[in-house]
Formats: sequence, structure tokens, C-alpha cells
Amino acid sequence: MLTLEHISKTYPDGTQALNDISIELPSGMVGLLGPNGAGKSSLMRTLACLQTINSGRIQFSGLDILKDPDKLRKQLGYLPQQFGVYPHMGCRALLEHIAILKGLESKKTKQQIDDLLTALNLTQHANKRVSHFSGGMKQRFGIAQALLGDPKLIILDEPTAGLDPAERESLNNLLVSMSKNRLILLSTHIVEDIENQCHFVAMIKGGQLIQSGHIDTLVNQLKGKVWVLKTLPRALPKDALVLSQSYRYGEPVFRVYAAERPTTGAVLAAESLQDKYFFELKSRRGELC
Repeated sequence: MLTLEHISKTYPDGTQALNDISIELPSGMVGLLGPNGAGKSSLMRTLACLQTINSGRIQFSGLDILKDPDKLRKQLGYLPQQFGVYPHMGCRALLEHIAILKGLESKKTKQQIDDLLTALNLTQHANKRVSHFSGGMKQRFGIAQALLGDPKLIILDEPTAGLDPAERESLNNLLVSMSKNRLILLSTHIVEDIENQCHFVAMIKGGQLIQSGHIDTLVNQLKGKVWVLKTLPRALPKDALVLSQSYRYGEPVFRVYAAERPTTGAVLAAESLQDKYFFELKSRRGELC
């Protein structure tokens, strides 16, 4: 269990990145959702002990990580959105170097590195310089280093960025299989990944927590209230909210929240986490028709 109590962070330029966030995150796969600039990366840097906060308290399995961050670092895996590498080191050599920095036992490290290289499809590139990797390969390396040492808390910021669909599926399967006895915090713009892989989600906007809970519970709150329209009428019911507009086979598709059928051509649709996410963002902006 990761517990955050009244977490606030304001940067020297006056930007308030986090504003009084309080939440309990359970073990397993947990998703973090929010628009760009919502404070997701600031929150993850805070949890990774890379920055201090102005006020609040954070505990992980009874450990106060603000008072004793070194103890958390020993059981932490972290993949930032962007990371650098030593320019002249090969993939395996760099993983071995990172393992030493983490204080891992050398006898177990070799086997774990071999397993990670296999799981992330990097075995044939083990001796190639990471600085020469493609974007997707470099991202897979970043995931491997985050998983080194069997950490109990894993923080991943956009881990599937640059991965093709097959690599995304393989990584998601790996993460779910690893999440049984640990907490994996996953931040991504791909809402489908969170809905498919996570059981709990936290949504933030403007540095504030706007919604959190078990995904099935949150999604079921929209049951029977999401409609699909091919065209929008001139006027919708007052309680209606246009959740999203997309295209399917080149034709527009509108998803609308409404307690009753909003127009004769509307078809009731299966609700999704993306619908709930857009509902929370737009209803708070007062976009109800």
C-alpha cells in the first residue's frame, strides 16, 4: 500500500504542480491518468525520491519515504519519460553497471539480466551500444533497468512510447504477470492500456486528484448512459455531454453521455474507462449541454 497525505509541490517559478493530493494506492497494476501538464510526472518524480515537496506525507508499506528515501530506493524501479545512457557502453554491460549501483547480488544478477533481455527481445542486441539503439529498443532497455532487482514499487512513465503493437502487448503481459506481489504505477496516454492492465486508477488535473477507484466500479457508474451517434443534432438534452468525437472507417462517431436516449438515431454503447475519463474532465469544465 502506497499512501499519500496532502501532497503539495510548488516550483520556484510559482507553478503549483501538485495541490493537496491524498490517496491510497493498492498493490497490483495502478493507472495514472491526466492531460499534459496535469502533474503526473511531478507526482512520479516525487514518489521516486527525485524531488522534495512543500508539504505532505508519503508512506510505502509503513516506510516514511520522505524521511528515509534511501530505504525506498533499494526496492524501487523507475522509468522516466526521457532518460540518458552512457554513450560507449553495451546493453548488457550497462545493465550490469546499473545492477552494481543498485547494490544487487552478482550471483543472481546475471540470470535476471538474461531473463530480462529475453523477455524484452533484446538478447540479440545485448552487446550493442545503447546509444545506437532505435527509440523503441532504447525504451525496452529502460524498462529492463527499471525491473532490475525485483523491486516492490515500480514507477513507469509512458513505458510503451515508441513500441510497436506486438511489443506493447508483450510488455503489458509481462507487467501484469509481475504485479501480483508489488505495486506498479503506470502513467500513459493510452487509456486502453490502463483499462486492460490495471484494476485501479487515479485521475489528476491541474495538480489535483479529480477521481480514483477500482476501474470496474468507476466505469459502471456510466452504465446505460453512453450513446453513439453518427451526427450531432442541433440541440441535445440539458444533461447531455459530448464525451468524444472520433472516426471509424472514415466516418465520424460521437460518444455522448445522457441519462436517456438523446436523439432517435442514438445507439446505446458499452461504457469504457475513456468515457469515464472524458466525463470527469469535461463535466468539471461545465461542458454539460
